Amino acid sequence: MRWGFLARLETTTFMLLPRHGAGRDEGFAQVEPTLVIDGGEAFGINLGAPPRLRAWGGGEGAGLVRKEDWDSVSDVGQVVRALRLGVDGGPLFAAVGQLDTYTLLSGHLVRRYTNRGNPDYHPAGAFLTATSGPLHVEAFASDVLAARLTGVEVELDVQHIFFGRPRKPQRYTLALSVVRDWGRAEVRAPSVTLAHLDATAVLLSRRGYEVHAFAGWGGRPGEGGAWGAVAGVGADAVQPTLQLALRLEARRQNGGFRQGFFGPDYELARFQVPGTSGLPLARAPFRDGYSAFGEALLGWDAVWLGDVLQRHLDFSLAIEAFNWGRVDLDGRVAAQLFNRNLEVAVKGLALGMGEPDPRYLASAEVRWRFLGGRFYALCQGGTLLVPTAEGTLRTGAFASVGMGVDNAR
Repeated sequence: MRWGFLARLETTTFMLLPRHGAGRDEGFAQVEPTLVIDGGEAFGINLGAPPRLRAWGGGEGAGLVRKEDWDSVSDVGQVVRALRLGVDGGPLFAAVGQLDTYTLLSGHLVRRYTNRGNPDYHPAGAFLTATSGPLHVEAFASDVLAARLTGVEVELDVQHIFFGRPRKPQRYTLALSVVRDWGRAEVRAPSVTLAHLDATAVLLSRRGYEVHAFAGWGGRPGEGGAWGAVAGVGADAVQPTLQLALRLEARRQNGGFRQGFFGPDYELARFQVPGTSGLPLARAPFRDGYSAFGEALLGWDAVWLGDVLQRHLDFSLAIEAFNWGRVDLDGRVAAQLFNRNLEVAVKGLALGMGEPDPRYLASAEVRWRFLGGRFYALCQGGTLLVPTAEGTLRTGAFASVGMGVDNAR
């Protein structure tokens, strides 16, 4: 087994800027060491954490280190950025670290979820996949050091059960998923449990691509009248320099249930949803109705570089439009330009458009490599929403500029 190593050090200024006159400006000197050890397909680890040393602001009694970054046991998890054990797609695979745009198998309960959407909460999440005969299982936890969001989806290969091991597995499947937020860790919020049943059939399968159709039904156990139904089609294509996934769904929501309940905004919505109600997601009303959901994922690169695809372009977009006029959007794009010396990434989230008091979040990052690529300059900025002890959300923004050095090239 061939081992690879990467060492990196970034130093930046980091500024938190409150909006609408709430709070005070705070400035920090941020030093961020990183160590990556790559042991091939079956093992890899990425360690590092950004201690922020106060340069100004914070008011009377503010400490040297920003306390919100280290004031809970869960915050220790940020030291482990990524840990993987086993081969992805093999009989057993486990990963620990940040969950970014994580989707639990069918995606009808957990879709595009990010466990560090709260700027003051830095947990390490984990997921485990296991395959044995006709059974495929995926389980996850958003915080391995606290009782927060946990879930499991069990998928059964129907063709395998009735006709023996098929030449192409998982053409016809039934899946049951259950997810619960225990409402603990960081600031407490109401607990909630959801379940969903899905059936999927592969309509067309060729080397490098497939088309499938699916239908499902879900609800909130113990909550009468809270249910939803979904049907749709999807297509996946995998080529040496291209990865593409498309999905289109028709959805029905009733009694406060909705598909993708645990989504990209969940770590904020669990305290306060977009709109004027001011309620947490577990208790907020949601209109009965219909919606159309579409998602596109694209990764492209001009060349195939060994086992790792260093993409020139990484694009992701999801849109859901409801029959009463609401529109939700989550999008990201990252590109490497000019012989990979310039990296640009932009992401945005817009929820509740078409209704009073929608929620908008956006951020961008630019990295420019010079002197042979060993050194780089970086600039980051964007908007924030931070939960308070009272369960409300405080608006703000952040900006940082700095330099880094590594042995990536």
